[in-house]
Amino acid sequence: MSATDLQRLTDQSAQQCGLAPGEIERLAEVARRAAEAGASQLLAHFGRLESIREKGRAGDLVTEADVAAEQAVLAVLERDTPELGVLAEESGRRPGSGSELEWCVDPLDGTTNYAHRYPFFGTSIGLTWRGRPLLGALAVPALQQLYWAAPGLGAWCNTSRIQVSDCTNLSSSLLVTGFAYDRHERLDNNYAEFAWFTHRTRGVRRGGAAAVDLAFVADGRLDGYWERGLSPWDLAAGVALVEQAGGVVCAYNGGPAELAEGRLIACTPGLRQALIDGLAACRPLSGASFGAPELDQAAP
Repeated sequence: MSATDLQRLTDQSAQQCGLAPGEIERLAEVARRAAEAGASQLLAHFGRLESIREKGRAGDLVTEADVAAEQAVLAVLERDTPELGVLAEESGRRPGSGSELEWCVDPLDGTTNYAHRYPFFGTSIGLTWRGRPLLGALAVPALQQLYWAAPGLGAWCNTSRIQVSDCTNLSSSLLVTGFAYDRHERLDNNYAEFAWFTHRTRGVRRGGAAAVDLAFVADGRLDGYWERGLSPWDLAAGVALVEQAGGVVCAYNGGPAELAEGRLIACTPGLRQALIDGLAACRPLSGASFGAPELDQAAP
């Protein structure tokens, strides 16, 4: 595709969102700067944490690095796009001035990894329009990688264009998933799905950072992803990356994915139906099978 064709696509996307020509490029640059600002704080605090606490749910951690990274991100967004709304993990929602565009900010995706000095984490910045991911950036400081994507501009890792894999068979695929914080409280906890796909693929990884997992799908390192129990800030940038890298994103039943529902599939096109069918085939394991018989008694 020529540079003229790419510019036309970019301008069309901007027009659909009520933006002036050239705004997609500018907003993508803002997302990159914000992600890098957050990641610099993560590096500064890595291995030096003084406070690790739970916020509401068991296992849902927050540290001073989360707060410092979010402050750095918000400073960039407030300076460069003061008119746009923001939904940030730690500080909540700040309405915009009439625009249907909203930033979704996860200052530290992979907090549990980070707290244990496990170097799989990042700062994720997604921009949504009417609740749908439009563009995004993800800085993964331990790997010195900056992922970003925008309509008409494609998906990138640093200075290299990326795309999803061409895998079409579960038996030759490498997948990734995660487990929600409420997994100790319910039978619908992804254990059965993890076992089902592990038995039929080359493996299922559990990275512990949803945005990084999605970036790796976009980059063709992994072939597919599914997960439940997520928030919009976990997903917005990663969904944009996968879609702009030629992948597909959908709900478990194959319908349109909604960030607010917190469960989706993201994969190379050749695995879409296999993932939908596999998830539909799974039924929750009994609590007794993984040492939690009390969940069987609580099940309806």
